Amino acid sequence: MRSTIQPAEGKLGVLIVGNGAVATTFMTGVLMARKGLAKPIGAMTQYDKVRVGKGDDRKYLSYGEIVPLASLSDIVFGTWDVYPQNSFESAVNADVLRAKDILPVEDELKSILPMPAAFDKKFANRLDGTNVKDCSSRWDMVEQLRQDIRRFREEKGCSRIVVLWAASTEVYVPVDMTVHDTLEHLEAAMKADDRERIAPSMCYAYAALAEGAPFIMGAPNTTVDIPAMWEMAEKTGLPIAGKDFKTGQTLVKSGFAPILSTRCLGLRGWFSTNILGNRDGLVLDEPANFRTKEVSKLSTLETILEADKQPDLYSDYYHKVRINYYPPRNDNKESWDNIDIFGWMGYPMQVKINFLCRDSILAAPVCLDLVLLSDLAARAGRSGIQRFLSFFLKSPMHDYTQGEQAVNNLYQQHTMLKNAIREMGGYEADEEME
Repeated sequence: MRSTIQPAEGKLGVLIVGNGAVATTFMTGVLMARKGLAKPIGAMTQYDKVRVGKGDDRKYLSYGEIVPLASLSDIVFGTWDVYPQNSFESAVNADVLRAKDILPVEDELKSILPMPAAFDKKFANRLDGTNVKDCSSRWDMVEQLRQDIRRFREEKGCSRIVVLWAASTEVYVPVDMTVHDTLEHLEAAMKADDRERIAPSMCYAYAALAEGAPFIMGAPNTTVDIPAMWEMAEKTGLPIAGKDFKTGQTLVKSGFAPILSTRCLGLRGWFSTNILGNRDGLVLDEPANFRTKEVSKLSTLETILEADKQPDLYSDYYHKVRINYYPPRNDNKESWDNIDIFGWMGYPMQVKINFLCRDSILAAPVCLDLVLLSDLAARAGRSGIQRFLSFFLKSPMHDYTQGEQAVNNLYQQHTMLKNAIREMGGYEADEEME
């Protein structure tokens, strides 16, 4: 029995906030893949297979064989950015991809000109771009963004739009239940031009949902992680997802920490540090912006190594995260993890993990998966927080107002993802999350 999902007909507009390393690597890879000049390796939607049925009825199918995913050939890209360079210039400046992997799609990338960004320097002090909207208020910022989305949809002939945040991390905005609790209060604060508690990213999210587009938060910003935005998503009947792309160190952490819990080994401390030299590293060199990232990265362990369930093992461990801006490394991020564990009779041991990764190379397939699956969720009539997308995110959204805990265990997240694909494809969600 198939579930009712609207077909993936027509063009899918992908509007990306940010035209930097992650965005241009994502766009270039998709453009190259649909010409048969590159492979979208790392994308679950393109490579992962899900078992459906049991016994003699068992089959392993790709996502696209189970549910109607948009084709890469139907994607149309657009961006906003504080810098005016087109996406070809930006891809060259990002210095992530080699010339041979950019030049075959040079014309397509040159045609992607970033719209002026809705920007407030107070939220990203290290950026000095000039391609910025002149907004009289936060509400005016929303209205201008809505106009951009409508114009893009019309000019490009898109039947559907998804908005993806791939821009820098904003300064930390604490949840304030006098403003962020209800949609009514959020809208009132926007109209009152509350520039402390309404970040520009919130204007992007509101504008996207108001224009019928799912919104994905790829940074650790508070943006959609507030009850008011959940209400907006339910009101508009649209999916939201966030927050922060799970790429390098946190991917390793969410995969390795379950080894400790499964094997019943104890933890004394986990020290994580990174060096990174791209625009993201520059912005995160500002302490107020790093605080937003720190909150996101620190949240991973506590729901995997649960002190209340195993007090002998996890009641008193020390967890520290550091990110250091190091320009020579550019997008080639390096992370080190020092993990102090203990075993039989409390005897200490150590684990060292050194991950020399490429930040945008890991983020690009995550962007593709989140876009295609958010579009799928919208066509399947799913609204609000999309918990099945936790697999792709560092700090998965959850209803903390009801005491809900985020699921951070990578293998549990994979089970949630597979079950959602099964359900949307009309199959039984037959895997239990241990």
